[in-house]
Formats: sequence, structure tokens, C-alpha cells
Amino acid sequence: MNEAVSSETALVRGIDRFTDITGRMLAWSVLAMALITTAVVVLRYGFHTGSIALQEAITYLHGSLFMLGAAYALKHGAHVRVDIFYREFSPRSQAWVNALGGIVFLLPLCALVMLVSWGYVEEAWRIRERSPEPGGIPYLYLLKTLLPLMAINLALAGIADILRHARLLVKGDGA
Repeated sequence: MNEAVSSETALVRGIDRFTDITGRMLAWSVLAMALITTAVVVLRYGFHTGSIALQEAITYLHGSLFMLGAAYALKHGAHVRVDIFYREFSPRSQAWVNALGGIVFLLPLCALVMLVSWGYVEEAWRIRERSPEPGGIPYLYLLKTLLPLMAINLALAGIADILRHARLLVKGDGA
């Protein structure tokens, strides 16, 4: 029993470490987006020229931040929650809501996103889909790959969250 708890704890710690590292790396994309946006504005209004690739880079960074940052938001409780009743619940009741919510809603949603996006992304990779804009980034298939990556990343964070709340329920903390 103790070995199972230890391996579960190691799994949760490993997923949390991965989620935190990913989240911290993604935080730098905010600075990159700000700098690139500044460059686009300076080019447009200062030099009367533009760059489709720079504009698309902002979209790629923005997509990466929000799609891959969802797991970090879940881990740190920064996700959207309708907490009209939740905030009044005991810690044990909150753990039940969080664990069941992960099992009933989050993991099936991640599976659905994977299922629905797989063919879409596979086709984009098969044809090495490019930007439809002249001078755009020729890696649109990478942007589309964020869909299944988000599902995998969020599912991993969800599993860690479910295990964390299940451990609270088993220990009986916060009754």
C-alpha cells in the first residue's frame, strides 16, 4: 500500500514539475508577443511596411500560451470556476467536486478533443500545411498540433489534480 502511495505521489510530482516548467517557459511568450507586436507597429507606422510572418508569429505565440497554458492554470487554480456554492463547501466537499469534475468532465473533454482533432492535425502534417498568406509562416501544421498537445497536457494535469484530491479524500483531511 505504501509503495502504491509513493508511486502515485511520484507521478503527481512528476506531472506537476512538467506543468510548472511548461508554464514558466510559456510565460516568456508574453514578453515575446509584446516585443513582436511593438516591432509590427513600428514597422507599419514608422516605416510604412509590414510583415505577415511577424503578425502570424504573434498568433502562434498566443495560441501556444493559451492552449498549452491551460494545464498550468488548472494546477494553480487559475481556471474559470463557477463557485456560487463551491466557495462555501468544506475542503472535503471541494475535493469531491474537483475529483469528480476531473473524472466526469475534464478527462472526457480531453479525450474528445484528441479524437476530434487527430484527423485534422494528421491531414495538416501530411500536406505540411502552410500559411495561406504570401510571406506567412510555412508551419501552420505546427499551430494545429497545439490541439492534441493541449488535450494531452491538460489530461496529465487533470490526472495529477484528481489524484491529489483523491488523496485528500482518502486521508480524510478537511472534514
